[in-house]
Amino acid sequence: MTNNLIDFYLKSHPVTLGVLALLSIYFVVLNWVFFYRLFSVNGWLLKEENSLESLLLGASSVNEKSFLNNFIKTSSNVSKEVLDLGMLAATREATKGLSILSVFASTTPFIGLFGTVVSILDTFTHIGQTTGSMSIIASGVSDALIATATGIFVAVFAYTYHQILKRKSFELVSFLQMQSEAILARKA
Repeated sequence: MTNNLIDFYLKSHPVTLGVLALLSIYFVVLNWVFFYRLFSVNGWLLKEENSLESLLLGASSVNEKSFLNNFIKTSSNVSKEVLDLGMLAATREATKGLSILSVFASTTPFIGLFGTVVSILDTFTHIGQTTGSMSIIASGVSDALIATATGIFVAVFAYTYHQILKRKSFELVSFLQMQSEAILARKA
């Protein structure tokens, strides 16, 4: 196994190695963003769910820990506009990190493909300089495809993480919307 990694490292084009290093960094960053946002959104969801539950059980206002409470406290007159402003701010906060996951999901396959193309070009250059057999071509192409596979691997995680956080954000905004409507219904 160690010899295979050393052979791969020695045979690979520097651009391919750079692509693999970049994709590794992408993978670390997207995992960090996902888990950081997941834990923060899940905690926030729990607070908003509790606040909505207390409203439905007869509380006169949202829970003190609710995001909407900041907007209600600052306004002497709670109106639809104030609550809509709170909803917009919450949506913005809840969807942080989604754009980077989306960018990673859409770009990593192309970054991997770039590394593959450079490796294949390098393989054909080496074949042109020697009397290459089919085994040399197959070995070079199979090594080159590692970059594409890595790009797809990272993209799958980025897309999956994006969809999970997008759904959590939707749930959060739904809880806030229900609280807003409950507050407005009590005022009417």
